[in-house]
Amino acid sequence: MISGAARVAGVVGWPVAHSRSPRLHGHWLHRYGIDGAYVPLAVPPEMLAAAVDGLHAAGFRGLNVTLPHKVAVMALCDRIDDAARRIGAVNTLVFGPQGIEGRNTDGIGFVASLEAGGALPPGPALVLGAGGAARAIAAALLDRGMMVTVCNRSPDRANALAAALPGVQTLPWDARVHALGGFGLLVNTTQLGMAGQPPLGLALDAAAPGLVVADIVYVPLHTPLLAAAQARGLRTVGGIGMLLHQAAPGFAAWFGVVPVVDQALQDAVLG
Repeated sequence: MISGAARVAGVVGWPVAHSRSPRLHGHWLHRYGIDGAYVPLAVPPEMLAAAVDGLHAAGFRGLNVTLPHKVAVMALCDRIDDAARRIGAVNTLVFGPQGIEGRNTDGIGFVASLEAGGALPPGPALVLGAGGAARAIAAALLDRGMMVTVCNRSPDRANALAAALPGVQTLPWDARVHALGGFGLLVNTTQLGMAGQPPLGLALDAAAPGLVVADIVYVPLHTPLLAAAQARGLRTVGGIGMLLHQAAPGFAAWFGVVPVVDQALQDAVLG
């Protein structure tokens, strides 16, 4: 039950029915006994500005932002944090009397998932992909002092990412297998290996024994890449951790409680 004083937040996307965020935040709201709600909001691109302004005016505390709105929503923000500005995308909105603040928590969520598993190596890191998630993760790893190399099927996109984040190097897609021996962290940010998508097709024969293999895909929970890494005795980090940890800063901002990420939360989200 919620009262007339309930705090309300939600997630905007198009479509949004697939989002696990309502289940995730709903678990936390129940755990902490908070008078509040978190709702999915299907908003087509042409209605994004009207929806965000209306929800702000209606007293929402904020929103998560998912595809295809992460870039377009930046124009609606009164303030944008440094991470979102560097990445060029916003995944969290915080509403307040001073306006709308745009944040990006993807990178810190990824690093937190590595730390939670005791699997944050000193680097260097090889990031596969050059989309928004790759940019967020590369920026967060750079901030940790790690050397970062990006490898993408389209070299133009990899070069654009490197230009936006000084310090990032690039590697041709065809060279990724033989170069693995020089890296301490491998991160797959592509959709390859996701349910319904082609496999990544990356042999790990050249991997160093201490390589940490991370995949931000969480459907399936154990991707072929992670299975191959585990078969070689390598440490692995699945994508569900990033999903859970990136949500915590927004929840804290909207509902006033710093939530715990644990197995009960993962079970609730995946159940």
